[in-house]
Amino acid sequence: MINLKNQSAAVKLERDLYNLILNPATRQWEREQLLIAKNQLEKNSQQAWENLELKLRPLAIRNNLTPDMTDFYTELTGQSVNSAKKLIQRHYQADLPEQQRAIFAGGCFWCMVEPFELKPGVIAVIAGYTGGQTIDPTYEQVSSQDSGHVEAVEIIFDQRYLSYRALLECYWQLIDPTDARGQINDRGQNYRAQIFYLSPQQKLLAEQTKLAISRDYREPIVVPILPASDFYPAENFHQRFYQKYPQRYRQLKVERKFFLFGKRWIERLKK
Repeated sequence: MINLKNQSAAVKLERDLYNLILNPATRQWEREQLLIAKNQLEKNSQQAWENLELKLRPLAIRNNLTPDMTDFYTELTGQSVNSAKKLIQRHYQADLPEQQRAIFAGGCFWCMVEPFELKPGVIAVIAGYTGGQTIDPTYEQVSSQDSGHVEAVEIIFDQRYLSYRALLECYWQLIDPTDARGQINDRGQNYRAQIFYLSPQQKLLAEQTKLAISRDYREPIVVPILPASDFYPAENFHQRFYQKYPQRYRQLKVERKFFLFGKRWIERLKK
């Protein structure tokens, strides 16, 4: 959400933008994005700020903007990029016409956020629960495997910069699609890999990519493609876990990466 609560805030943002363009410490890529926004401001200021935030977001999340640009980004958004509370609030907000949502389950949701959140065009990635019968479940209820839910991520993205097919292609690389009982070290019904479609077009694309990925495996692809049901954001602790606990996340990521690499290497040998 862009922080334009009043005219003075908008004027200050525009002044800071001009100063950053002239600032020698601003990186060339950052300056290019600022110049694009400057040219768009005359036509549609709100859209210009939203486009700029979308371009800066991947680097902001990775804390890879220059210091002055980091301050500008925080001012632009009016919030910390690590704010779990406001991230969850985004789930309940209406999407703009150019925005779309995708819901994927692929084992522990801790490892499913970063690969999507760092893609340009992604607005938000929310960890949560879906596919079951329990209303507003807790982590304990889902972990007990009695709620029927799986751990999943809801991705809100801008279709002008990122396609649903591209998200699907990323998804298939993050999971073992031949495992119906969980993923990697995460075993149980709540860790099943599943795709939840929100439109007939999403269903068609999911089926097409599932067929394409099946050519890389001798074992059958067991990931079901299901109509989306209610998605419940997980507790604050679970949002952007990779940022809060980088060492633990790094270990999980490495283990997952090596397992999937070995799985695909064995498949190639079999073929």
